[in-house]
Amino acid sequence: MTETSVYIGVDPAAARLSAYAILDEHLKIVKLDKASIEEIVDTVVNYPAVVCAVDAPIGLAKGLLEDPDYRRRLGLEPKRSNYSTCRVCEYELRKRKIALYNTPKDREKAPSWIKNGWQIYDGLRKADFVEYPRIGSRRMLETYPYAVFLALIGKRPYSKSSIEGLLQRQLILFEEGIEVPDPMPHLEEWTRHRVKTGQIGRKNILDHDKLDALAAAYTAYMVDREPRSVIALGDTSEGQIVLPVDDLKDLY
Repeated sequence: MTETSVYIGVDPAAARLSAYAILDEHLKIVKLDKASIEEIVDTVVNYPAVVCAVDAPIGLAKGLLEDPDYRRRLGLEPKRSNYSTCRVCEYELRKRKIALYNTPKDREKAPSWIKNGWQIYDGLRKADFVEYPRIGSRRMLETYPYAVFLALIGKRPYSKSSIEGLLQRQLILFEEGIEVPDPMPHLEEWTRHRVKTGQIGRKNILDHDKLDALAAAYTAYMVDREPRSVIALGDTSEGQIVLPVDDLKDLY
């Protein structure tokens, strides 16, 4: 464990503003906000000791799963082309029925949110951040919040676009010790009359972008504080996805 001062999670968006979360060593929220990519990078590099987890591919796909010998080592049929467009880390999730993005080989063909993620990684590299699993006072890594929540509860969570999905995600973070409002009292407002007349508010319920940023920050915390309780999927040559659990089930 390094003498890390903060743990940061970033959820790059296609829009102008992206969510980011900063946790201290006690899982208290130092900052939870949305800002431009440039502002987020400036904030992250201002800390002398930090682990930063980003919800975006850390590098381009390299076509490793097109190689028959590589496929054979993973137990895939060498002559087939299934999963050939995936990075290895993406294959590791997809074979468990965990849906996620496909990272392109060509930087120009990437969607804007992935390009924004690469802009963050590029900015951190310029500030001498090292990529997990390397050790240093300034570290960066890739994570995937949907898989974080799924792995922590052992099943697929509700959709993050639904109120039950937001409550579930916030409860997961709360029970992991992160200083977010307990979402359960919110359910006390769900009287028959309030639901019928549309009087259910969302006070103290965070939006899904901020919840994803907090899940990423929690992963950064676990990498530093509980390194034996994290799993890294994939090949380091093209990027690994790190999750805050020590093992995954074969199927979800």
